[in-house]
Amino acid sequence: MNAVAHTASPSASPQPRPDVAAEYLTFALGEEEYGVDILKVQEIRGYDTVTRLPDAPDYIKGVINLRGTIVPVIDMRLKFRLAKAEYNALTVMIVLNVGERVVGMVVDSVSDVIRLDAERIRAVPEIGATIDRQFLTGIGTLDERMLILLDIERLMGSAEMGLVATGPQ
Repeated sequence: MNAVAHTASPSASPQPRPDVAAEYLTFALGEEEYGVDILKVQEIRGYDTVTRLPDAPDYIKGVINLRGTIVPVIDMRLKFRLAKAEYNALTVMIVLNVGERVVGMVVDSVSDVIRLDAERIRAVPEIGATIDRQFLTGIGTLDERMLILLDIERLMGSAEMGLVATGPQ
């Protein structure tokens, strides 16, 4: 058996993996802190009014025109069934590049960018059917902070969201 240690190249996988270090943009939703792969983030902007779409689910706030691109906007508090969001001066929109789409994600506030080494990322514990683990890549720990790490590609590409094509067109 080959005893050479495996090292992943930076382009080996677009998804965060528990065996490699990655940088995450951290943000708050209610009392919890989340992280999303920084490589998926296009920009961070203040929350602005959106154009509502008829018959859209409540968590899809609507769309904005971002420099000529129509961008769907998701309220993550509503998507994760948290308390209704209060929109204030701290409310921000994280603009993400997911698959072939640009998607806006409304969050309570953005904290910082942190680097998590592999040993600081733990598997999501089995908690029965109370949470949908398929959209989580793990739990990050940094000192006293715990971050819920989102698999944003899988979340935005899920059939329920219907925002990102997941296969060839």
